[in-house]
Amino acid sequence: MTNSLVSTRPVELRRRAALTPDAVARANRDLATATPAEVIQWACDRFWPRLVMTASFADTTLIDIATGVHADIEVIFLDTGFHFAETLNTVRLAMERYQLNLTVLRPDPAAPDLWAEGTTACCAARKVDPLDRYLATNADAWLSGVRRADHPSRADAPIVSIDRRGLVKVNPIAAMTDAEHEAHIVEHDVLVNALQLDGYASIGCWPCTEPSTDGRSGRWAGSGKSECGLHL
Repeated sequence: MTNSLVSTRPVELRRRAALTPDAVARANRDLATATPAEVIQWACDRFWPRLVMTASFADTTLIDIATGVHADIEVIFLDTGFHFAETLNTVRLAMERYQLNLTVLRPDPAAPDLWAEGTTACCAARKVDPLDRYLATNADAWLSGVRRADHPSRADAPIVSIDRRGLVKVNPIAAMTDAEHEAHIVEHDVLVNALQLDGYASIGCWPCTEPSTDGRSGRWAGSGKSECGLHL
């Protein structure tokens, strides 16, 4: 006799929303002249609610645009344990202004740091690994604030790609020039990390960030390193 309360149907696993290489190429053609808001709307239409965005809080340009498209979009902040106080204050101010749906990811308590094992291991344990674990179970696509103007290594950054995890990565402000970025900040009174007023053009963790007005040259200065691994 079969127990009527027990289902005999096999469990159906949810399939991850994905794009084929042809669909990625088509999306980049279609979105080549789209505004950042239009790119975000495109991503929401296809991947919501399995869409998240990352934010470093050097400024809140992408947050300002994205929350204007969908106020409940999930914003991920990687709390490495080594952020400047100014960065944490920018997070606080953004929470107050945008009422963010914020998720804070932290490393394992025993995660290595740069003094013990170097910058590569530190970045991997405190940024890359926590984000990898979270995205694996909570997202099919994610938005990042990468811009082609950030650094020569990002000059060819696509608007849409498939990342090393197999997820769809969307860079809504990839094509935004420095002049356009600054104009958006002024026009929309975007929150800017106070360190930018002290000569930090790019802001990461305090042990590995120096003042610099030349793009990302103040990050890991003198090491030849220009990326933490999140965008590789």
